[in-house]
Amino acid sequence: MITGVHALIYTENADAVRAFLRDKLGFPAVDAGDGWLIFGLPPAELGVHPVESGGRHELYLMCDDIEATMAELTANGVEFAQPVTDQGFGLMTSIALPDGGELGIYQPKHPTAVG
Repeated sequence: MITGVHALIYTENADAVRAFLRDKLGFPAVDAGDGWLIFGLPPAELGVHPVESGGRHELYLMCDDIEATMAELTANGVEFAQPVTDQGFGLMTSIALPDGGELGIYQPKHPTAVG
């Protein structure tokens, strides 16, 4: 039986991104050995979208109120890489990661599979 999902972020600055996830976003973590942190995440859902060819995987955090979430995260030192945009399916922005990457976050307008 499937018991969870293990997602990965590949980065050239893993220590900084790990510290950011732990210290700025507040995700609980366990040390799998030698500082390799594995983070507990909120409940998840998985969508499957069609593409013309190939494929890719994407990771987004979800929230109930994008403005309140941004205010809370900003107070904790988090910076945002993009302004909030209405994508039809939800309100979306992205968190600036310390390695120069971005992590999407959105407030869905559609029904969700998460409680």
